[in-house]
Amino acid sequence: MQIGKNRLTPEFIKDIERRLEKYRNAVVKISVLKSARENKGDVKKYAEELLDNLGPNYTAKTMGFTITLRKWRKVRIKE
Repeated sequence: MQIGKNRLTPEFIKDIERRLEKYRNAVVKISVLKSARENKGDVKKYAEELLDNLGPNYTAKTMGFTITLRKWRKVRIKE
């Protein structure tokens, strides 16, 4: 999946939820395109915003301009 010039829309978030609901412990990789970012800090902001919208059963990891989202069966506590 990719985040482009439209940024994070409700439809994009619903699509992520739908993809992650199909499988147990599923993983989705999201690329942040140049039109949606100015620096790597923007990628972390997108990851935080996604986690706020998705809920406590999700975790995110950023590497470069890619966000990796994972859904867990149980709530994960941030350390």
